[in-house]
Amino acid sequence: MQTQIAIETNGQGLYEFTREAVRFVSESGAETGLLTVFVRHTSCSLTIQENADPDVKRDLSEFFARLVPDNMDWLRHTIEGPDDMPAHIKSALTQVSLSVPVAGGAPLLGTWQGIYLFEHRRAPHRRSIVLHLSP
Repeated sequence: MQTQIAIETNGQGLYEFTREAVRFVSESGAETGLLTVFVRHTSCSLTIQENADPDVKRDLSEFFARLVPDNMDWLRHTIEGPDDMPAHIKSALTQVSLSVPVAGGAPLLGTWQGIYLFEHRRAPHRRSIVLHLSP
């Protein structure tokens, strides 16, 4: 079973879509399996992170902004703007695919775990995510 969802971003940050993933698994009727989540872009990524305290999202965003700042003057790939190559680097340091076990008809996420798109570009984007459930 497979579907695609779109996430509209408003710039850099983490965008939770756990509910959409849980709904997809529930509607599939599968009791067990493996949920694969894949983002179809090279300037954003995926992560599973705490979804209880919003400071976690802010701290992660700040950490990556300090680790890979925009406007590094030595970068060659700049035609799409000063934040594009840094976005590619952040994506390379994180993940574009996640695997989540499924049991009892639901993803086996921890109590405070959420599934997030990590947008690395400053401008708004429409991001495409593939959800695939294997038995």
